[in-house]
Amino acid sequence: MSDADTRLSNWMYSKTLEVTANKGFTVKNILVEGRKYTNAQTLKAIIDVDKGDALLGFDPENTQETLSRLSWVKEVRVERRFPDTIYVELTERVPMALWQRNKRLSLIDTEGVVLTDHDLEPFQDFVVVIGDEVPKYAPAFVTMLQAEPEVIAKMDAAILKSGRRWDLMLKSGSVVKLPEDNIALAFRRLVAMQAEKQIMDKDIKAIDVRDPTRILVRTHPGAVQHYQEKYQKANMTGDPI
Repeated sequence: MSDADTRLSNWMYSKTLEVTANKGFTVKNILVEGRKYTNAQTLKAIIDVDKGDALLGFDPENTQETLSRLSWVKEVRVERRFPDTIYVELTERVPMALWQRNKRLSLIDTEGVVLTDHDLEPFQDFVVVIGDEVPKYAPAFVTMLQAEPEVIAKMDAAILKSGRRWDLMLKSGSVVKLPEDNIALAFRRLVAMQAEKQIMDKDIKAIDVRDPTRILVRTHPGAVQHYQEKYQKANMTGDPI
């Protein structure tokens, strides 16, 4: 296209905006639905429209493409709604857990997507998961864990071991060793044991629930832990060291 053609095209575009604006097709409303976490100022900067601007001067496709690249945005739809409205519909990602790596926390969603590592105060009560392959394995694990609030209340973090299984670091200082498979069943056994013996509150070294036939409790060196026969019958085995 020659310079003359370009100038003509730009002139025609400007005249079209002027004519439509004079007929009332200007921006009076900017309607955004579905926003909870997406930064409002960032959203405003990307839309980049003021009330009174020509409606046809707004490019919904380009705006939609730019918004879709924001970490919080899973899906987005942007429209011009004549005669005077710009409409943005957001479907945001659902935050699930805090991923610790290199001594820094990041927020991840239900698909393991990293959302942000800034302004994490609203998510400080989320489960902390540690390990290089967390984005791949954490969503399914945390979903099971969220069904056990009694366990979450007692733990500081969950550590992924070699991409195969998880350890729970308890607030008491103990470690719960979970199996590779049947994690939900292991949680139920742990919760039942907590209800009867408050095992997650005790000053012990580890609670091993990897064996489906028994629970192995390891005490600290020099400590003595006694368990009644009824707990042994319930598949709990003490292992004093």
